[in-house]
Amino acid sequence: MNLHSFFVLCFLFLTKSLLCQVSEDVQKKPLKTVLLEIEKVYAIKFVYDEKNIKDVFVFYSSNHHLTNLNDGLKNILSPVDLVSTEKSIGVYTITKKEQYKMTIEEGKIHLDKLLASYPKLADWERRKADLRKCILEEMELSPIPKKTPLNPIYTPKRVMDGYAIENVAIEVIPGVYLCGSLYKPLKGNGPFPAVLTPHGHFRNLEKPMNMDERGRYRPDQQYRCAILAKMGAVVFSYDMFAWGESVLQVDQSDHQTGLALTMQTLYGIRVLDFLNSLPYINSKRIGVTAASGGGTQAFLIAALDDRISVSVPVVIVSAYYAGHCPCESGMPIHSCTDLGTNNAEIAAMASPRPQLVISDGEDWTKTTPILEFPYLQKVYGLYGKTTNVENVHLAKEGHDYGISKRMAMYEFMARNLGLNINAIKDKNGKIDETTCTIEKYEDQLVFGKEGKVPANAVKGPDAIKKVLKSLQ
Repeated sequence: MNLHSFFVLCFLFLTKSLLCQVSEDVQKKPLKTVLLEIEKVYAIKFVYDEKNIKDVFVFYSSNHHLTNLNDGLKNILSPVDLVSTEKSIGVYTITKKEQYKMTIEEGKIHLDKLLASYPKLADWERRKADLRKCILEEMELSPIPKKTPLNPIYTPKRVMDGYAIENVAIEVIPGVYLCGSLYKPLKGNGPFPAVLTPHGHFRNLEKPMNMDERGRYRPDQQYRCAILAKMGAVVFSYDMFAWGESVLQVDQSDHQTGLALTMQTLYGIRVLDFLNSLPYINSKRIGVTAASGGGTQAFLIAALDDRISVSVPVVIVSAYYAGHCPCESGMPIHSCTDLGTNNAEIAAMASPRPQLVISDGEDWTKTTPILEFPYLQKVYGLYGKTTNVENVHLAKEGHDYGISKRMAMYEFMARNLGLNINAIKDKNGKIDETTCTIEKYEDQLVFGKEGKVPANAVKGPDAIKKVLKSLQ
C-alpha cells in the first residue's frame, strides 16, 4: 500500500466513524447534493469543475453539523481524492488531490512517524539500506546496468577569465549520449575537487522561450559553474533527459515519463564515473548542487551514491511535495517500504556528509526552517553530526537559483570542498560574478547546430529501454 492510499483509508475510516456516531441517518449521497446543502447551511460558495464531481458519492448526514468546517470538508472529500481550499472569505475551490503532494500537516505526521521508527543510529542505517535498495528497484536500476565505456567526445577548449570550458558527451549506455559542459580551473594541476550541476525546469514564462533561457544554458547555471571553477573545482553541467541535446534521441514529451527519472538518476551515476576517470580529479571531494527538478537529481544521487561528499539541493526538499514532474515522481519510489518515504527523508540519506538545504518563502520549501530542517538535524544528530547539515532560508524570495542562493552555496562549497573563495572576491571582499562569461546556447553544444549524433545513437524510449534491459 502506498502512502497516498494509506491516508485515503484513514480519512475514509474517520469519516464513516464520526458520522455514524452523530446520526443514524448517514447516507451515501451525490457529492453535488452534499455541497449544495453545505452551501445553504454555512452561507458559503463552492467553485469546482463539474466533471470532477460528476457521479461522485460520499457519506453525509443532513443532521450532522460540521463543528470545524475545514476539517469537516477534508473528511468528506478526502475519500474521493478531492480537496477544498478557501480562496477568499466564504469561497472554497474544490479540486482533485495532486498525487505528488500532501498537506503540510500530513507531511509533519509522516516525518514524525518516520523519525520514531529509527531511534538509534543502527536503526537508521538499516533504514537507509532498505530505502536505497527499494528506490533503485522502483527505478528499474537494480541491478545497476553493466557499466560500459563512456567514450567521451570533446569539443575544443574555450579559455575564459580564470577557467576553461569544453563541451563533452559521454555514452552513459551504448548508443545513449549525455551532453554537458566541463568547466576547469586554469590555475593548478590538481587533483581538483569536482561538482555535478544538473539543471531544473526554470524558464521565462512571460515571453516566448528560447534556448538561452532553459536548461543548462541559463545564465544562473553558467554563473555557478564558472565561479566554482574559478575557486578551484572541476564542474560538469549536463542536460536532463529529453532536454537540450537529449532531444536528438528522444522527443521532449519523453521528459514527462518515469523513464526520465530512471535515466536522470543513471546520468548522475555515470557522471560520477566520468569525473572519477579523470586523472586530475580528487575522488574524495565531489559535490553536487542544483535547484528545483535539478535539486531532486541532486539529493537523489547524494542518497544513492556515497561518492558524493557534499550536497546542496536548492528550493526542493519537502516532506509533503514529491515533485510534480514524472521525471521526479513518475515511478513509485515514495511508496518504498510499509512506511513510505518523502523527499526530506531521501535528502537525509546523505547523512552524515555535509549538506546545505536552501529554501524560500514562496513554494513548498516555505516550511523548511520549522519542519524539514529540524527533522534533518535529528537524523544527523544520530551520528553526533548535527552541524553537518545547514539551512539557508530566504523567506522573501521565490523559486529560483538566484544570486543570494548562489552566494550561500559558494560559501558552503568552499568550506566543505576546500575551495579558494578569495579567488572570486573583488577588492572590497565581495564575491564578484561579473568576471564570468555568459555564452550562447549554441556555444555549449557538443553536436553543433546541425545536431549530428554518432552513427550508433539509438532513438526513442523503447530502444533505450531495450539497451537498459540488455545490461542487467
